[in-house]
Amino acid sequence: MNRLTLTLADRMVDEALSEGARQGFQPLCVAVLDAGGHLLALKRDERASLLRPQIANGKASSVLGMGFGGRELARRAEVMPAFFGALSDLAGGNMLPVPGGVLIRDDAGDIVGAIGISGDTSDNDERCALAAIAAVGLVADAGSQ
Repeated sequence: MNRLTLTLADRMVDEALSEGARQGFQPLCVAVLDAGGHLLALKRDERASLLRPQIANGKASSVLGMGFGGRELARRAEVMPAFFGALSDLAGGNMLPVPGGVLIRDDAGDIVGAIGISGDTSDNDERCALAAIAAVGLVADAGSQ
């Protein structure tokens, strides 16, 4: 597989929202981007707060832009805050180095897209992203080694 389809993106969004509901998490918003950073699917629980779509999109965009998952972004931002501040400026403020942004890889290890989730803790957001990616048979890269 060398691209992410709308059908797969839609299934991932629905699975992530369902996982959040099963776990009793706060209302979520889920964004799935293709490898070029284009939005394929976004859904927001009607109870999720106002900025959740921008945060979910920012998490997904951040991992695509740097090529590694949100956990690795967070580690690097902690040791290089000035660099990540500059990255945020370069990205028009759309750099969120936290868990909840996960790269989506195919079986060959190629990046086919990213998912970003916002609404609960970053760790819980990431749990839903991992479940969504696994549900469609793709490989998650959250940046944890």
